[in-house]
Amino acid sequence: MPIEEPKATLKRYLERGRDALLWKLDGLSEYDVRRPMTPTGTNLLGIVKHVAMVSAGYFGETFGRPLAEPDWLEEMDDDNSDMWATAAQSREQIVGLYREVWAHADVTIDTLDLDSPGHVPWWGEKGNPVTLLQILVHLIAELERHAGQADIIRETLDGAAGIREGSTNMPDKDEAWWREYRDTVERAAREAAGE
Repeated sequence: MPIEEPKATLKRYLERGRDALLWKLDGLSEYDVRRPMTPTGTNLLGIVKHVAMVSAGYFGETFGRPLAEPDWLEEMDDDNSDMWATAAQSREQIVGLYREVWAHADVTIDTLDLDSPGHVPWWGEKGNPVTLLQILVHLIAELERHAGQADIIRETLDGAAGIREGSTNMPDKDEAWWREYRDTVERAAREAAGE
């Protein structure tokens, strides 16, 4: 197997994370993709919206290629407005924005060299200038972090787990096996805690 060029490798990992995150929305109701699943309100559609907004900034503004915000993405007076969708913001709009942002990012990635300089305005002077390589690594880490959150939320909602449909990256076992496995983990936790 030939060795990939570094940029191709980084882009492949970025694309894998992009796809994994979107897959977490498949087959869920409007309520389930939007409902807050943690005390801080973390929800699947909000994660997709957040990743789109963050990616637009890092692959756009950082390299002098800002992406215009869509008209439907109204300003909200909420510091965390990129982490949830209003009732007026449809799933299709947010997924569409996500795809538009990634198409725009791909042009940035394909056009620039890994050592091309950029400037992240919200980082101030500390940490700037940056390179495309640094931003690619930063966004892969950001995306995988949020994909992990989405994994847990989706499993909590309906039991669906894994990287993508048809490739869970988990042992292929039935429900009874997983119940016994979970019980084994629970027993070990209680024993370690002296219970």
